Amino acid sequence: MKITKAQLVFLFSFATLIPTLWGGGGNIADFDDVWKRRADQAWKNTLAAYEPSPENVTTKFNENVHKALVANKSNKTKDLEGGDDRRNLRGKHKKYTGPCMSTNPIDRCWRCRPDWAENRKRLTQCVIGFGHRTEGGEKGKYYEVTDNSDDDPVNPKPGTLRFAVIQKRPLWIIFAHDMHIKLSHELIVQSKKTIDGRGAHVHIAHGAGITLQFVDDVIIHSIHIHHIGPSKAGLIRDSVDHIGLRTTGDGDGINIFGSTNIWLDHLSMSECQDGLIDAIQGSTAITISNCHFTHHNDVILLGASDTYERDKLMQVTVAFNHFGKELIQRMPRCRWGFFHVVNNDYTHWKMYAIGGSMHPTIISQGNRFIAPDDPKAKEITNRNYAPQSEWSKWVWRSEGDLLLNGARFTKSGPDKSPHFDFTKMQMIKAKPATFVRRLTRFAGALDCEKGNKC
Repeated sequence: MKITKAQLVFLFSFATLIPTLWGGGGNIADFDDVWKRRADQAWKNTLAAYEPSPENVTTKFNENVHKALVANKSNKTKDLEGGDDRRNLRGKHKKYTGPCMSTNPIDRCWRCRPDWAENRKRLTQCVIGFGHRTEGGEKGKYYEVTDNSDDDPVNPKPGTLRFAVIQKRPLWIIFAHDMHIKLSHELIVQSKKTIDGRGAHVHIAHGAGITLQFVDDVIIHSIHIHHIGPSKAGLIRDSVDHIGLRTTGDGDGINIFGSTNIWLDHLSMSECQDGLIDAIQGSTAITISNCHFTHHNDVILLGASDTYERDKLMQVTVAFNHFGKELIQRMPRCRWGFFHVVNNDYTHWKMYAIGGSMHPTIISQGNRFIAPDDPKAKEITNRNYAPQSEWSKWVWRSEGDLLLNGARFTKSGPDKSPHFDFTKMQMIKAKPATFVRRLTRFAGALDCEKGNKC
């Protein structure tokens, strides 16, 4: 049954925002008045961002993909088409030295323009999917990070990334040069920020990860995030006018907690203590695109609790990503909400690729799944903690997916649910999976140079 915004407001109006409601406060040791106000505003943002008819978003997304494929058809090369071979986009491989190729609709919007560095904010016109309204720091000034240190989480130095992200005003954050940043504590990002790593090789590694908690309008683009460990407990300045006591964090690369309008694009992520990306506790309006994931167990978690019904509002697009070497599971693992998994390349997994519990709706379209050689791991899907009598009613669809090396996708739910009754024109079913290598060829952090096409 379709859930309207009015019904959702009524359903949750009795709830008060206290630490127990938000799963213990999300590392907040002292849930003071500042955090209560942030939580209250975050829930209002979730209600405003929720799309009662998510099929409208998926249809628009598919239209954009179709247009990009048609426009770039003349650039097609032999090694960009289907095939059942595996590949290595990062690591020991030959660097691409050919002409600029914008192979999907997000990249086509900005990448092959030589003036991208002078027009960085054009990026906000390029996001599609459920995070399509994300503006990041578009309305703010540029802030250049010149110092890679992170010595004082209470009084961060001007010029550091931590100093930039705690500002209350919108900012478009760029980097003066290549840098490795070892975060001493979790990096708590304020609303209306873009962290734009284009033009530099920026690694956030061997320290704590990034936290987006009760915020809206955040873009993180072209960053390497790896070897993230549990964050230390202690006092952290989370805005220019507030310092809070935080508990120990789990060690996520990026933790999205009660936040809306989030876009993660062209990230290279691996080897974090917990998840590479977690989106939980009422987060919604999220697009995860053009990322390259390797060497990890729990890759993406979308919804963390079987009892947290507010995640019914979670709507996430996972598109144009390459799930690569040494991955085990959760690509993604979903609860409650609506998830559009489209045009991703799954070349490696050891247990399963897509999982879920608590009746999430998962629409898988035009993905390429290459199963591992292990005969016990051919199944793409995994329904956690539910008997078949229950999960058989969940809407899990596979439309136009390319299943290779014995890969199997177990569908469930009615063939044509009244709520998700797509037409062929709406879904653009013209062999999408045969273009997956092409669409995801440049997944991961980009090697951009100012003055040249990216």
